[in-house]
Amino acid sequence: MAMTAGDIEAMIKAALPDARVTIEDLAGDGDHYAATVVSEKFRGLSRVRQHQIVYAALSGRMGGELHALALQTSAPE
Repeated sequence: MAMTAGDIEAMIKAALPDARVTIEDLAGDGDHYAATVVSEKFRGLSRVRQHQIVYAALSGRMGGELHALALQTSAPE
């Protein structure tokens, strides 16, 4: 079962309550998404660590319910 953009956003915001999250369904199939996540928690962290935090928020659904997620992360400017 595919995840909705709302499901993805809710899971990320549960882990990062201050985050600004934008989700885009890239293919219209509910399987391929792009997400932009901006959170103060990312300040001073490497891009790899930022992505690890987002993937952890998705509780192992990457590669299963969520097939592909193009991810952009940053701290607020």
